Order: sequence, then C-alpha cells, then structure tokens
Amino acid sequence: MNAADFAADFAADFAAAQLTRATGAGLDPHAYLRVAGEPASLDGWSEALIRTARQYAARAQQAVSPVTAGEYHQAAARWFHFATLAPHTDHAHACAEADAAMGRALTLLEPGSRRITGPTFTGWLRGPAGAPATVVVVPGLDSGKEEFHTVTSALLRRGLAVFTMDGPGQGALAATTAVRPDYERVIGQVIDALGVDRVGLIGLSLGGYYVARSAAREPRVAAAATVSGPFRLDWDAVPPLVRDIIARRAKGAEAARDFVGRVDLTVLAPRIDCPLLVVDGGQDTIPGVTNGKPLARLAPRGRYLLVPHGDHLLGNAQPDWLPTTADWLAEALTGTASSTSG
Repeated sequence: MNAADFAADFAADFAAAQLTRATGAGLDPHAYLRVAGEPASLDGWSEALIRTARQYAARAQQAVSPVTAGEYHQAAARWFHFATLAPHTDHAHACAEADAAMGRALTLLEPGSRRITGPTFTGWLRGPAGAPATVVVVPGLDSGKEEFHTVTSALLRRGLAVFTMDGPGQGALAATTAVRPDYERVIGQVIDALGVDRVGLIGLSLGGYYVARSAAREPRVAAAATVSGPFRLDWDAVPPLVRDIIARRAKGAEAARDFVGRVDLTVLAPRIDCPLLVVDGGQDTIPGVTNGKPLARLAPRGRYLLVPHGDHLLGNAQPDWLPTTADWLAEALTGTASSTSG
C-alpha cells in the first residue's frame, strides 16, 4: 500500500469513528457522511468540515428570519468545532470561529444568555434567570462548549440554568492554555463567577474525571454526573493517537505523561459526598482507559447506568441515557424532575 492509499484509509477510518460523536452533538448524519466521505487525508477531512461550517455561516447572513440565522450560526459552530478533532493539525483558527459562531447564534436565539469569563475558563450561562438550580457542562480532552448541544438542551427543557464552558486546554482556550488535573480549582472559579451557592455538574469523556475530582474536593457541588469518564488512565497502554492528542493539549509529551499519571480516582472516589450518576457505554473500549464502574462502586452515593450497546459518549444511544440523566440531575438539585422532560 502506498502512502496516499494509507492516508486515505486512515482518514476514512477516522471519519467513520467520529460519526456517532458528530450525530450525538447535533450534526445532521446525512450531511456528515456526505462531507466526511470525500477527503483523502485527515487534513482534507478537517478542511471539508470547515468549508461546510462556512457554508452555514453564509446562509445565516442571507437568512430573512433571526431564528433561521441563529440556527445556521449554531450549525456553523458545531461544524467548526468538529473540524478541530483531526489530529496533527493546527486548530486555533477553527476553535476561534466555533466560539464566534456560537456567540452569534445565542445572541439571536437566546438573547438572555450571558458570556462569563474567568482566569481559567470562558463560557455561556443560559436559561431562565429564576432557575431553581444551575448545571455546569464540562467538556473533555478535545471537546468544548460548542459540542454538547443536546445535553444542554435537555437540561434547559427541565427549567435549569446551564453554564457551558471551556476550561484549560479546551475549545476557545486550547491555543493559549494547557490541560490541568486540578480542575476543581477551575470549577471553584466558575461557581464564584456564577454567584450561586451550589451547582450540579455533568462531565463528558475526560470531563467526567474533572467532574468526579471536583465533586470530591469542591463542597459547593451538590450533584454530579459523568458520561464515558475515565476512572484511571495508563499512559503506556493508551493508543498513540490518543497520546498525541493529550500531548498537544498538555503542550508537550512530558507534561502529557505527568497529566495522565494523575488521572486516577481511587483515592478521591470515596470522598464524593454528593449524589453521583456514572454513565458508561458497554462498547466503549479504549486501551489504557478504565471506565467508570469502580467510581460508582467507591463513591458513597454513586449510581451506575450501563448502556450495553453505547459507544464512547453514547452518541449512538442518547434515548437510553440522556433523558434519564437530565431527570436525575433535575431531581437531585431541586427535589423534583421537571414535567417537561422527554
């Protein structure tokens, strides 16, 4: 096999692996298959997604309705974000465009939303001003606030306020900051900036580790949920592609190895006093990653939800976990599940 054929096969495999993650975040699956099926390299895959994002942004400029314009900007934000997932490429420009497109979308669709930025984070507070509780959506290693639209929407439908954020090494901050294991300090700054006494947290992928760690060390966390979060990482067993992503987000291989060595919840899990829901997909098998079952077992108020056919982030099984998880968070924070759930 020559180099061009190898690159094409690798790009095709990578594109296929991102399908359920993309559809779970709200990208149209037919559009994704059409766009992602064309490129012959990972760089081409990323460029194809960026072109698609710009097409949606152009439609937004031509729309006669503010709602339509906002929806097109929202779609552009997601496509720009997904373009950043390709390894070995510079994503700073696409991250910035995703951030700007999301801002334009929320200005039109949710004019009451507020941008809040602190020393280690930035994000959007959405939902009713008099909401009975606030949930912080925490992204993972290579995700950001533009990705988990369906999770945010499910929480908003239940009457909760939702803060969607980028932290160190994530989204809009990826180019200028590095991932850090002590994410409870970031969450503490977020809670201070939100001006609330308590919050719920939901973390996805590596964000699950961040959330569990924060729940163990930040007393203002009143309830927490993890989705496809690691209990422990083993650097030597993690696939090279994942190690490369961690190294880019940590700003170096040595920093990445040190970071991975600290991702272990064995000691912290028993210190999580608040209610904790751990969601795993049975088909989520990444070498070097221990999934969340030990976390649910060790946490005093832990509950485990396993979706046997779910993959990483369970984008292929959202009806089997997302409504239940959103209801669980609403009830844990307010004492009752919203009547608008579903």
